[in-house]
Amino acid sequence: MKLFRLIASISFITAAIAAGFAQNGTMTPYSRYAYGMLGDHASGAQRSMGGVGYAMNSGRQINAMNPASYAAIDSLTFLFDIGIDLTSLHQSELQANGRVSQNKFGGGLDYVTLQVPLGRYMGASLGLLPYSSVGYAFGSKIDNGIDSRQGSGSLNEFYLGIAGRPFKGFTVGANISYLFGTILNDTYGYLTTGGSSLFQNQMSVRDYHLEFGIQYGVRIGRADRLSLGLVYSPSKTLLGTAQTVVVVNDGSSQETEVKDHHSLRGNYSLPEKWGAGISYTFAGRLTAEFDYTYQPWSKARYRGYENTPTTFRFTDRSKYALGLELQPDQRGSYFKRVRYRLGGYYTRDYLEVLGKNGNANGLREFGVTAGFGFPVPSFRTIVNLGFEFKHRAANPDPLIKENYFNITIGVNFNEMWFRQSKIY
Repeated sequence: MKLFRLIASISFITAAIAAGFAQNGTMTPYSRYAYGMLGDHASGAQRSMGGVGYAMNSGRQINAMNPASYAAIDSLTFLFDIGIDLTSLHQSELQANGRVSQNKFGGGLDYVTLQVPLGRYMGASLGLLPYSSVGYAFGSKIDNGIDSRQGSGSLNEFYLGIAGRPFKGFTVGANISYLFGTILNDTYGYLTTGGSSLFQNQMSVRDYHLEFGIQYGVRIGRADRLSLGLVYSPSKTLLGTAQTVVVVNDGSSQETEVKDHHSLRGNYSLPEKWGAGISYTFAGRLTAEFDYTYQPWSKARYRGYENTPTTFRFTDRSKYALGLELQPDQRGSYFKRVRYRLGGYYTRDYLEVLGKNGNANGLREFGVTAGFGFPVPSFRTIVNLGFEFKHRAANPDPLIKENYFNITIGVNFNEMWFRQSKIY
């Protein structure tokens, strides 16, 4: 237990530092609405497989998508996984003078996770994961000046999870998370007379979040294995505060005023989440998994800010994902021990953007992925390299079309730190 407390303390410090220095890689105007763009808790290896993981159960990889997977860890194994994301975005928008395009680049820390055994049939995990993120900047000319809008911030989860195996083939687990972060949406006005104004909508969240998972696996024949996974997260009202800060500068003096300060409780909420997956492993070499995610966001609440027009509404979110992983031979030559991954997904997102004529445009997103898991010689550590092409646009009216090319790099440290040295 002393060793576990030491590891937990070190990991907490690491996560806190990572949260302080991480850069927000989100670069889309679609993130200005509600809580921004949502994450799915997928590791670098899982993102290379289309973001699957509900049925994934491996003692050599941390799977925060389903807390029941923690029980699969070997009693002598210590796991630590960290990932970064590099993004290139090509964006085009239809304007009065035609479609205007631009390119953007970004990236930053994606996640930090750790997993340790608690015995032969139990495991625990903790880490830092993104829940949602906001990042955009754009502007336009107005009659007497320039109007500029930008947003930043994120909601993050620092989680602690535990799982156990009550009987053979069946595992159950839960994550409890501290949900925290601040989201800022700024509107600047720069007048030709020299004055300026800032309207900043601020949302600060300090809350908890729960997630539960189960998995069941059974062998088919001598080498095949079928696994099923289910994840559930209950709905909840959010805790925290929101307000609008107004700063007016007339060129000679500046005034600051706080307006519409209100509590998030009862005004903002998160919906429940259901996730289900099925995975099949052929001869211990080829694994295929299909996942489905559903969140009834249409039942969630979002009060908004006074004197700020509502330009979106919630709709139910669905995601379909398919992934493949091939390891030709665990004990063969180096390139036979490399893990080769492919995947794809389609998402109907949780936002509908309201057009000028009142029509609703739902966000749609699809992507294809590929990647490799390179084993480090003489160690069980794996370096995961992933590639992703993603297209996002509103439907039926594609207000802004976005094409992403992402590179994910993750290092999965997998070492037997709990083995006692022998004395000869």
